[in-house]
Amino acid sequence: QVQLVETGGGLVQVGGSLRLSCAASGRTFSTYAMGWFRQAPGKDREFVSAISWSGGSTYYTDSVKGRFTISRDNAKITVYLQMNSLRPEDTAVYYCAARYPGSEITVVAGEYDYWGQGTQVTVSS
Repeated sequence: QVQLVETGGGLVQVGGSLRLSCAASGRTFSTYAMGWFRQAPGKDREFVSAISWSGGSTYYTDSVKGRFTISRDNAKITVYLQMNSLRPEDTAVYYCAARYPGSEITVVAGEYDYWGQGTQVTVSS
């Protein structure tokens, strides 16, 4: 069983930055592929970024490429999402998610096995 807790959300102005953290429990965290998703009011949950268990592979949705960076520190059992040049359309609740050990990264929310409670990111114009 893995528990995920996101922190780092908040209110920021257009062009600003935030770093989200997702702290995980469980000794096998280093074997989990991790992802970040977001959900804006009235919209479906959408994929943002993912990272392989080793950190060697990352993937981003087109709208955040060049602005967001995903990383992980397996010693701290934490995955991060550095968000720069934030835009109003980035406003959403951001969730981190984990896949079972040995799984590949994926953009499909339904293929993740564990989810955090979410953290709100609001970008004001």
